[in-house]
Amino acid sequence: MAEPRAIIVGAGMAGLVSALRLAHAGVAVTVVERSARAGGKLRAEHIDGQAIDAGPTVFTMRWVFDELLQMVGADLDSELQLHRLPVLARHFWGDGSALDLFADPQATQAAVEAFAGAQEAARFHQFCVTTRALYRELEAPFIRSGLTTVPRFMARLGPRGLALLTGVGPLRTLWRSMERHFTDPRLQQLFGRYATYTGSSPWQAPATLSLITQVEMDGVWAVQGGMVALAQCLERLCVQRGVQFRFNSHCQEILMTHGQASGVRLESGDALRADLVVFNGDAAALRQGLLGQPARAAVPAARKQRSLSALTWSVLTHTRGRPLDRHNLFFGPHYAREFEDIFTRARLPQEPTVYVCAQDRGAGTLPAGRERLLCLVNAPAVGDTASASLSAQAIERCQQTSFEWLRHCGLEVELEPARTVLTTPQQFHQRFPATGGALYGQATHGWLSIFSRPGAVCPIPGLYLAGGSTHPGPGVPMAALSGRLAAEAVLEHLASTRRLRPAGTSGGTSMPSAMTARWGSP
Repeated sequence: MAEPRAIIVGAGMAGLVSALRLAHAGVAVTVVERSARAGGKLRAEHIDGQAIDAGPTVFTMRWVFDELLQMVGADLDSELQLHRLPVLARHFWGDGSALDLFADPQATQAAVEAFAGAQEAARFHQFCVTTRALYRELEAPFIRSGLTTVPRFMARLGPRGLALLTGVGPLRTLWRSMERHFTDPRLQQLFGRYATYTGSSPWQAPATLSLITQVEMDGVWAVQGGMVALAQCLERLCVQRGVQFRFNSHCQEILMTHGQASGVRLESGDALRADLVVFNGDAAALRQGLLGQPARAAVPAARKQRSLSALTWSVLTHTRGRPLDRHNLFFGPHYAREFEDIFTRARLPQEPTVYVCAQDRGAGTLPAGRERLLCLVNAPAVGDTASASLSAQAIERCQQTSFEWLRHCGLEVELEPARTVLTTPQQFHQRFPATGGALYGQATHGWLSIFSRPGAVCPIPGLYLAGGSTHPGPGVPMAALSGRLAAEAVLEHLASTRRLRPAGTSGGTSMPSAMTARWGSP
């Protein structure tokens, strides 16, 4: 019997994970990618010969990659150099105050007490107890699982999990939850911002997103060589297992035979046949018919509210003033207005919060001379429109406002045109068609939105979905989990049809198994 053939559309994080998992299990895998390299949103800008991370900058949930590499007979520490950061993030406000969150929970509680007083430190401690329990209860039935319907989720959650979820208040917004946990508006702002990790507004995201706090408390790492080194590592492991990559190959259509996915047609006219297809792209591209009219049936027709886009500045520069760590947030003065501007008025924020990733700092390192920065401001995902809100003049005003705010908060950043690369929602839309520049798929607004992302298995036989717009959600580790979910669904199908013999993996898990970064958004 010939070995089964799979085509992966897109060499983003989920596509790489699916390709690696399938190839290790004996599937002949070809990856087609429209750009010249692997990584998708994991990318770098090169200035004066130096690579600056220009996509997701935060490495969390290390266990996702430890498990993945163990499954394919590799070891993460042997493949990548990772450094656990002692400071998770540094936060600044316009009144001159600042707060560090540390990898050491006791150090963080002490910092909160010095920042906001003993009562607020006690509230922070209880908040951590709640988020830790919430993450523990949701990891198996939601994050690791392909089950995405409410009744099945509730059944798997069990009485203890349901009781905890009821206490958190699933219908409560994240911001209302922060108002219940903290009295200091700066702490409400700090922990409410975790909604942006899913490209959402704290005033519309569900309170359950507070569990992202625990994700960071469990550890943040710096990757030697930048986040792109993670994509390069997975690509290297794929090639070692026989995966064929076809770069600069734009997939124009998912081919169907008798209603089943049977390959792809490239823009060049080449038709590649396969037994199955894994689509690692934004679900909106399928919904809009960019992969052919028949493929539209793969996702619900209802249009979802887009998540955040961004303006980013990749900069090689000198800085003065405020001492930076690797991850830094400069909170805007009127946080609610920022999200009203973006989601209600569909315009760039007039008073933005600015995220600064100082890639040469953290883990005991300091820059020598110019340093590499990625500066980011949240923006509306209207990069596919002719909206005046993203005109050159509007973008220039936002840039001036953003860097003036950094100066107000005590940080001087020199912007030299020759050493600055600006990326706009329009450019993100060009890189990721059908998104308007949205970087996280659909926004996670409302409790039921977490169940409305498509899963790995779709209504079209032979077509599987993966990526940040699918379950379990956006961010580097979550996208990786979606790729693993898609691969597991494929392997389960192949085993059931006897196209692939179930076999043990090096991690000791039988195949198929029941299994299923982020951008540094301000």
